Amino acid sequence: MTTALDCPLIEVSGSPFERGRQYGDQAVERIKRGIGHYTEQLHGNGLDQADLDTMISKFAASIESFGIHYIEEMRGIAEGANVGLSDVLLLNARTEILKMARRRQKGERDFIDPDGCTGLLVLPQSSASGQLIHAQNWDWKAECAETAVVLKIRRDDGPDILTFTEAGGLARTGFNSAGISISGNYLETDRDYRSLGVPLSIIRRNALEQQQLALAMRTIYATPKSASNNLILGHVDGIGLDFECAPDETFLVHPQGGLIVHANHFQSPVALTKLLDKGVVNMPDSLYRDTRVRGLLEPRNGKLTADDVKTALWDDFQSPWSVCRPPRKSFTNNQTATVAMIVMQPAAGRMQVSLLPALNKHFFDYSLEMDVPDVSAVEAINDSAA
Repeated sequence: MTTALDCPLIEVSGSPFERGRQYGDQAVERIKRGIGHYTEQLHGNGLDQADLDTMISKFAASIESFGIHYIEEMRGIAEGANVGLSDVLLLNARTEILKMARRRQKGERDFIDPDGCTGLLVLPQSSASGQLIHAQNWDWKAECAETAVVLKIRRDDGPDILTFTEAGGLARTGFNSAGISISGNYLETDRDYRSLGVPLSIIRRNALEQQQLALAMRTIYATPKSASNNLILGHVDGIGLDFECAPDETFLVHPQGGLIVHANHFQSPVALTKLLDKGVVNMPDSLYRDTRVRGLLEPRNGKLTADDVKTALWDDFQSPWSVCRPPRKSFTNNQTATVAMIVMQPAAGRMQVSLLPALNKHFFDYSLEMDVPDVSAVEAINDSAA
């Protein structure tokens, strides 16, 4: 692990291929580091290159049928970074490929280190500023702090996008200039990997490409997935909704008291009557992480700030099995940690990122020019008209 971690801003524009080429050129070393890390892990799990190529080609077909421009953008990334298209596809379907490879080697009983997270949404009525706050701790392999980037996408065909992601990925946690924000949490059920779906990174990217919130919701709700996942969607005008997604069915969790807090287990009573939640076995701390965060936020409900959100996400109760996780050995003996804390205030066009926040409380600051009305100005106009 490097001692001086940074999270570079990658700015791209133009056609999908040109955006990708610029991305690959600017993030070449981090992209190659990520490819090397995941390829080594997959080969170490017993997957030879021929089998890996076959698996990647199946996801390529799934992505192409969902949106050919994603393949074009990945071709550009591959050219800019001087790597193969299959390498970039691996980065964008790594969760699905890692899990499928382990199941192929060991059977249903085995598991990879889960891409665990604690996510939250503070609706405007619960914040001091009257603006939405959307935040997340991303728990994964500690070495991924060395491949993190923030990607700013200038688009001619829709809203601009600001997203935190692994280098070479098309999206992870972020928001767009239309005021739509997204974050995700790992879930696991008995329905996973029965069929091929669209990789989660592509689903998140598609949601962030939407001008209209309803179409972003449709993307999350209706797109076939290979595996379960939780996605929190927000909008600057005060809409927030949590989507607990099985591969073939989606369950909704609504805000409580102006807050959404979610870790890595299902909350929907309907979901729990219909499927087997298998994630708790691998992430038992999930059962209190969301409770801890909600308990820290609720006393300041109506006055919550970004600093309050950070304090909640820094919670070290039961460390290293905590909301904010320092590097520790996982069940599979890998080094795992809270890789990043991401705090977004979309109405202000602001994203803050701290890498390995259990060890380092420094935040990098990023901005995106927004194309949404000033909520306070609209309220003032309405008040004067009344």
